Amino acid sequence: MITLALAGKPNCGKTTFFRAATMAHAEIANYPFTTIDANFGVAYFRAECPCRNLSLPCKKCVGGARFIPVNMIDVAGLVPDAHKGRGLGNQFLDNLRQADAIIHIVDASGATDSEGNPVEPGSHNPLDDVAFLRYEMNMWVYGILDKHWARLQRQAQTKTHSVHTGIAEVFAGLGISPEDVRDAEVSAGIDLVHADEDGLKSFCREIVEISKPMVAIGNKVDQAPAGLLATLEQSGMIFASAAGELALRNAANAGMVTYLPGDPTFSINREDELSQAQKAGLEKIAAVMNRFGGTGVQQAINHTVRELLGLIVVYPVEDENKFSDSRGEVLPDAFLLKKGSTPRDLAYQVHTDIGKGFLYAIDARTKMRVKDTHELSDGDIIRIVSTAK
Repeated sequence: MITLALAGKPNCGKTTFFRAATMAHAEIANYPFTTIDANFGVAYFRAECPCRNLSLPCKKCVGGARFIPVNMIDVAGLVPDAHKGRGLGNQFLDNLRQADAIIHIVDASGATDSEGNPVEPGSHNPLDDVAFLRYEMNMWVYGILDKHWARLQRQAQTKTHSVHTGIAEVFAGLGISPEDVRDAEVSAGIDLVHADEDGLKSFCREIVEISKPMVAIGNKVDQAPAGLLATLEQSGMIFASAAGELALRNAANAGMVTYLPGDPTFSINREDELSQAQKAGLEKIAAVMNRFGGTGVQQAINHTVRELLGLIVVYPVEDENKFSDSRGEVLPDAFLLKKGSTPRDLAYQVHTDIGKGFLYAIDARTKMRVKDTHELSDGDIIRIVSTAK
């Protein structure tokens, strides 16, 4: 299962976003470092279930929406010079080792400074926070490389040792391969063996881009001054109201509204039971959703999974005629796979033994056998035929 990490400075609404996305309990308070130990939960990628187009009686989706689990980590708030150990920086950065991608929660209202302290709304530029997180990540990675650089250079002088392999070993915890190192070297436009400090920093910036892709989400959009919001919109920032999403999910759980995460609107079920304050709150949430097509929380998760990580959804089945498993359950599982994945890749995702025993695959829609080199498409329904049971 993929892992997404929520990063950001204190008081940006990161933990509210985490609670809204996972409905897990986590402390929320208006002071720095509310989150000291990382919070772990499960969020969901929302996809359109194939059951509707195929008129199948699927029990795994809700109204045609399939929710596929992803791990989510809410890590400690980041402050300037975190890579030097300031604040909870080392703990924060180490937690990010587990992440496949980073959702950077930014205070779009500009009402907190670079350390998360309250200031006049609009007086702090959220775009500075975007650059700041990337800088801290880059310098953290550079610090790791710098500790090993003298040894790596000595080893590179021998014919039996590759500098690309050596660097990949140093960054093993980040899931970096020698091929990633070569790609970063080319992107940075340097020769690693003879690189100076600036060259190595450029290389580390590229490594971060490859291993920890990031997207900035402008939270607290409902509190953003109009001028600042216009500037952020021009930058292409994605917006969210985590507090609005959390309120909607709580109201939906209580039966007060009908709402699925990612819906562009909601409907009120028992308006006569709502207080004036609750009605006013829902009106504000509706205004945000009307402008941005939703609260932005589910949209941020979907964007990260679909666009940043380039994942597709594939549905393995055991009976291609009934689109079911051996017990008759329709579309029982959904897997997130990299674009370009093959049926053999899917087989290994289902189970290592099934992957090892892979014989061939069948496209359940066409009933045709597909090659093990066939590139899977989003929404494919595939039967794997394997020697393993």
